[in-house]
Amino acid sequence: MNSFIPHHRMIPDIYQAAADRYTAGMQYARCGQSGILLPKISLGFWHNFGSVDPYERSREITRYAFDHGITHFDLANNYGPVYGSAEETMGRLMDDTFRPYRDELFISTKAGYDMWPGPYGNWGSRKYLMASICQSLRRMHLDYVDLFYSHRYDPETPIDETLQALVDIVRQGKALYIGISRWPLSALQHAHHYLRQRDVPLLIFQDKLNLLSREPIQEGTLDYCRQHGIGFISFSPLAQGLLTSRYLHCRPTEAGAEADIPADSRMAARTSLSADVLTPQLLQQLNEWNRRAQSRGETLAQMAMAWVLAQQGVTSAIVGASSTRQLSEILRAVSAAPF
Repeated sequence: MNSFIPHHRMIPDIYQAAADRYTAGMQYARCGQSGILLPKISLGFWHNFGSVDPYERSREITRYAFDHGITHFDLANNYGPVYGSAEETMGRLMDDTFRPYRDELFISTKAGYDMWPGPYGNWGSRKYLMASICQSLRRMHLDYVDLFYSHRYDPETPIDETLQALVDIVRQGKALYIGISRWPLSALQHAHHYLRQRDVPLLIFQDKLNLLSREPIQEGTLDYCRQHGIGFISFSPLAQGLLTSRYLHCRPTEAGAEADIPADSRMAARTSLSADVLTPQLLQQLNEWNRRAQSRGETLAQMAMAWVLAQQGVTSAIVGASSTRQLSEILRAVSAAPF
């Protein structure tokens, strides 16, 4: 007699976005002179969304973000690790979570750093950019992205070749808007005029801006964007975690800081943040800022975010998060007093 083994189907995890996602505290800012409003805090996929990270955690973080008014997800072709896997995660998220909300999302991606071997998988050639946007759309299961960036300035490729490729990507319907990231001011000025003359105005400029890295202010980039109706978005507003409480109690590097570094931190992973930065001078500065944050009733991270968001011309700041708890703390900076 054959025994019958019932087949139990998995109940799908159906997501319904929070009804109060646009009234729960998120603020939105106009991006330059465009019709786009970006959340003051955007979610970046640089870390924590690759193939080495648990997909369920990525889904939990992105759902929490959207439920709290974060509509902008920032990616790049080589985010991971491995390269391309953050975009693949975004594709899974589109299929099991965000497809019904696609028109509420503002999704950006970039190309400009190394992505595949050989002479055509890097920098700013037309061939690389055109191939990259097509690959990104396939990985993310999208017909178009809202924003496509040149991820870095290419000093060898003629600048007009890079810019014309960006224009054509918009005209082909593969992106709605164009941005550039980390270009020098003179190249930004040329790009602004070139794109405007072709009716594809530059929407936004992306650069590192935080309490420890103020080059966009010092070099005049932020002022140029503000004066010419170009949005500005800061990446690494917390200096990859330095402007949080994670490293406040470490000893200076020359005294053996590695024994104090949190085991689950980027610095311990030795990927994008080195222990060499923990000098006595930096640790003293961080602790001074932390005391000031406490006097404001805030964490160091909240005060550091408030400083970035208070700079004239800043539209949004891109944050990473490895948990909803981290993201919840950062979100409170939206309503913090300017610093």
